[in-house]
Amino acid sequence: MPRRRGVRAGPRVQGGNLARENAVRLGAATRDARGRRGWSRQALGEKVGLGATRVGQIERGAGAGVSLEVWFALGQALDMPFRAKFARDRIEEPLDAGHLAMQELMLRLGRETGRARTFELATRPGNPALSIDVCTRDDAPRVLTIEECWNSFGNINESVRSTRRKVAEAQQLAVAAGGNAGPYRVAAVWVVRDTRRNREILARYPEVFTAAFTGLSRQWVAALTTRTSPPPPEMGLVWSDLRATRLFAWRR
Repeated sequence: MPRRRGVRAGPRVQGGNLARENAVRLGAATRDARGRRGWSRQALGEKVGLGATRVGQIERGAGAGVSLEVWFALGQALDMPFRAKFARDRIEEPLDAGHLAMQELMLRLGRETGRARTFELATRPGNPALSIDVCTRDDAPRVLTIEECWNSFGNINESVRSTRRKVAEAQQLAVAAGGNAGPYRVAAVWVVRDTRRNREILARYPEVFTAAFTGLSRQWVAALTTRTSPPPPEMGLVWSDLRATRLFAWRR
């Protein structure tokens, strides 16, 4: 077959090699599955519209040119559904890219302000899924700060309860960090991506968010971005821009 203009020989050759390799593997699997069922090649061929000779060729690995329709039909006949799909695109962003970007921002701010940082800190080692997104330690005011990053909201009630639970569980870490001088203080803040949907949720339930996040947002922004003031004692909420490059205050 003449090569079409613009088609690179490398991928085409590699594709042919992979097709032949997979045809051998799939052919052997077809043969074994047919044998386990006690079917003849003729019997299997009748189920998928092929002759016994063609079934034999496929089973011997000469099925590189077989259409996907035939492979799907063989899978259905043998009750072993066939699957054909691309692998994940290597240049595609991670599924949690938005969340990771905010964690990256908070870790960077922690470094720039001289705070020790921990990524995905588990407050319950037996259940790593219940970890703190970013935890920073500031030795001057003796504060551990729990920084929870929200790309989008789910269950608000459960999320607030989860943060409060993490604050309570972090008290043990605060005792260990403080040593003989006494435990560190534990503070908590939500960093929320400034999307239209997130703003609509905050606007829809103003009393809920005002009651849950009593720390002044502008003070929290100052505490997270500079060393001028320690985090407020009350739980706070701040915005992250869409690209997760800066923080700004939530205006109630």
